[in-house]
Amino acid sequence: MALRIRLTRMGSKKKPFYRIVALDSKTRRDGRALEYLGHYNPMKEPVELSINMERVQAWLDQGAKPTDTVRSLMKKTAS
Repeated sequence: MALRIRLTRMGSKKKPFYRIVALDSKTRRDGRALEYLGHYNPMKEPVELSINMERVQAWLDQGAKPTDTVRSLMKKTAS
């Protein structure tokens, strides 16, 4: 099973809100997640970003691969 850490879109039309989730790579974008790892709200000023890095690291140890967008968000959280 190929695991991915990626964004799932929430919110209403023209007001996106994203959850950072771990799921199987074959699951559709808004499909059932294995675990919710954080959230990202680009509509607020300043941008609202929260990631549970301990749980992300646990998924990475199990072989999950983050998408490019999630990887860049993780770098912003680390710094």
